[in-house]
Amino acid sequence: MKTYGLLGYPLGHSFSQEYFTKKFTAENIEAQYLNFQIEDISMFPEKVLSIPNLSGLNVTIPYKQKVMQFLDEIDETAQKVGAVNVIKIMRNADKMRLRGCNSDVVGFENSLKPLLKPQHTQAFILGTGGASKAVRYVLEKLNISYQFVSRNADAVNNILSYSQLTPELVDRHKLIVNCTPLGMSPKIDACPDIPYSAISGEHLCFDLIYNPEETLFLQKAREQGAVTKNGLDMLIGQAVRAWEIWNE
Repeated sequence: MKTYGLLGYPLGHSFSQEYFTKKFTAENIEAQYLNFQIEDISMFPEKVLSIPNLSGLNVTIPYKQKVMQFLDEIDETAQKVGAVNVIKIMRNADKMRLRGCNSDVVGFENSLKPLLKPQHTQAFILGTGGASKAVRYVLEKLNISYQFVSRNADAVNNILSYSQLTPELVDRHKLIVNCTPLGMSPKIDACPDIPYSAISGEHLCFDLIYNPEETLFLQKAREQGAVTKNGLDMLIGQAVRAWEIWNE
């Protein structure tokens, strides 16, 4: 039986195992999907790659960049993004090769594009982790200018801190994408510290989190009249693409 799985830490919030288990049952696929919750990426070869018949992996927080050191090759999109969330495992006799890919790009782009309006020409990307890199890639592709925002300012890399966000800046950036885990279950009372009062009905606020269905970030944005979108459709889209990658 083939084994697929999700690499990350922690994985209590993960949707992937349920999604693929249901898929395998519905389509009579002889396979299983496991969660590989490891505390340190150094454990990856011993705890994950040693699993018999391992055929493909999804990768989530905090390993989308850290896992790249273990890969034999990285496809063009993942190279440009600078992060991997899908690993294709190829076997030839006793040899195993790992190819890193990125399906977050497809999932985010397909989820975002139907919601875009003419005013969505400037964006804030909240967070600088692996998922934010896929968001940046898509925004560049769509010719939407962007500004990264993080806890600490970094003038060299043009990153603003939350404390630097003024109402005027928020008003100017009509697309705001949360790529941080702030507000993810079970810590649902957290949200990025931005001037929500400056959000208007012209804003589109997108949260990559899908559990809870409406984060505090999205709730506050909705109360200001913004269009809001959570990360569930993106997640489903990237999962569909992951399955295609594993079976190409």
